[in-house]
Amino acid sequence: MNQYPFINYLKETYPEAEVVKRALDHFDYYNKRRTVRDFSDKEIPMEVLENIIKSASTAPSGANKQPWTFCIVTNTELKKQIREAAEKEEYESYNGRMTPEWLEDLAPLGTDWQKPFLETAPALIIVFKRSYEIVNGKKKNNYYVTESVGLACGFLLEAIHYCGLVALTHTPSPMNFLSKLLNRPENEKPFLLIPVGYPAENTMVPDIKRKTLTDIAVFYK
Repeated sequence: MNQYPFINYLKETYPEAEVVKRALDHFDYYNKRRTVRDFSDKEIPMEVLENIIKSASTAPSGANKQPWTFCIVTNTELKKQIREAAEKEEYESYNGRMTPEWLEDLAPLGTDWQKPFLETAPALIIVFKRSYEIVNGKKKNNYYVTESVGLACGFLLEAIHYCGLVALTHTPSPMNFLSKLLNRPENEKPFLLIPVGYPAENTMVPDIKRKTLTDIAVFYK
């Protein structure tokens, strides 16, 4: 079996004091990231969309299979169709599918089945996971697909935030309508629907607090 050729990898390193500063600066910067639902309709340069997708594609993946497809929708009519289909599923969820406990947990966030941001946002990025590939007419499995695509979505959100844009991780359930509207092949399944854009002039977000380090981490010294 052929092996990848190995090449030298040089990663810049820093003095300890600089590492400490960078870690704190990084946290302060990303702690400002918020999920929003109020988007401006201002267009995003296609070059920006292309490069944030390329940034997402640098995520690690099982056996380097890179089992993802990013569909970028800026077409007005297609965004409208996606909104209509998503709202149909969301209406069913809010009016019967979701448990009372689920609805109670969502209530403080002020969400409902209506999703106007799917039309207002200048771009929708729909992430598909590829459970297998067809190579020379044969099915070849990918590995750790969900984990790999989840990592790529994290990289994508980081790139969006870095560019001064905002996003929403939207998961209407079920999402099979996205496969049909975008005419995706059988080996791709919708994973995440992400509206991307500039924040609206009067964007509002709930005053939530993130868990503390003590709540989320256990150190074994």
